[in-house]
Amino acid sequence: MNTLLRADADAIVKASIHAVLPDEAVSRALKDFRRGSGKVVLVATGKAAWQMANAAVHVLGSVDGGVVVTKYEHVMGEIPGVTCCEAGHPVPDENSFKGTQKAIDLVSSLSADDTVLFLLSGGGSALFEKPLVSGDELQDITKQLLASGADITEMNTIRKRLSAVKGGRFAQICAPAKVYSIVLSDILGDPLDMIASGPAYPDSSTCDKALEIARKYNLRLSGKALELLGQETPKALDNVTTVITGSVRELAAAAAKEAKALGYEPVILTDQLSCEARDAGIFLAGILRTHAREGRKLAFIAGGETVVHLTGKGLGGRNQELALAAAPLVKDLPNAAVFSFGSDGTDGPTDADGGYVDADTYKELLAAEIHVADVLKENDAYHALEKTGGLIITGPTGTNVNDAAVALLG
Repeated sequence: MNTLLRADADAIVKASIHAVLPDEAVSRALKDFRRGSGKVVLVATGKAAWQMANAAVHVLGSVDGGVVVTKYEHVMGEIPGVTCCEAGHPVPDENSFKGTQKAIDLVSSLSADDTVLFLLSGGGSALFEKPLVSGDELQDITKQLLASGADITEMNTIRKRLSAVKGGRFAQICAPAKVYSIVLSDILGDPLDMIASGPAYPDSSTCDKALEIARKYNLRLSGKALELLGQETPKALDNVTTVITGSVRELAAAAAKEAKALGYEPVILTDQLSCEARDAGIFLAGILRTHAREGRKLAFIAGGETVVHLTGKGLGGRNQELALAAAPLVKDLPNAAVFSFGSDGTDGPTDADGGYVDADTYKELLAAEIHVADVLKENDAYHALEKTGGLIITGPTGTNVNDAAVALLG
């Protein structure tokens, strides 16, 4: 492993994530918040829910009750007046349903003088859920969507119609209370009705689109689920104020800033990366090959979120797969590296945040008789990168604004 490039990669990861932590973002969003004459209760859901809730209570001083529903191992301590629940992600589980019911119970008997401070971040589609089909079927449909290669917007178009709280329905449950919603965006372009499936925002998708997606990916659906896809969601809400804060643009800009501080010339290629993970890795490696003989320190940055089409039963995530796919193309570039990481600190169903490869990665794998093509076919990037020291492990970060992939030339 090129230890100098790896040290630079780790520094860029650390600085980028620090720049998009929700504390400052939530504090900034609460500057225009004014308490009414009634109660203020807090509901937070998503991978960044605990961090957002903790920051909000610190700013406000206190709340009149609250519920946090976040991913396992993402609760970092007690928050005064707030019940913290951990649940399943990316597939909802029984604790998702129980935590969501606690939130529903909290807001169901509020008056028009009361306010729900609703803090939303990526991951809420799985974590914040009261299904209108059986829990088993919802889990099965979620797994089908994850394995199909469907993008996040397509997935949420389906999921919000199978839920009692998605697609604006949670805001309806809160009524007549007002909802002040602060959103940490994890979807490209910041579509508010799609982030965590839009529990407090009018839904722009249609039944026709939902049925089209179901046909496109040959989803196995019960009669009840098909019926729900044909039922329209709320198209207008009069009790909600929404403030969006944080996005992948800030993540990419922070990566560029740290790269520049390390002596690289940063180039932000896009903050809208959306394709197969392995294709993105091959593309970034190709850019490195184009510029390899120029003798300049360059950092090419792409923010966004890729997808993985599952063909095997291995362990990994989109960022690990992106990095590993670049390995064969940088094997003869001694001063080149490709790495990719998630701002939330986790990549797929693993304890890794992403993956790193350089010229030594391919050689080390070959020496161990591990072939990249076979690993990608089995979707087993985690174990391959583990052998080369290529896993990026940060632990849960408390934020979630998509991913960043970086190609470095030393």
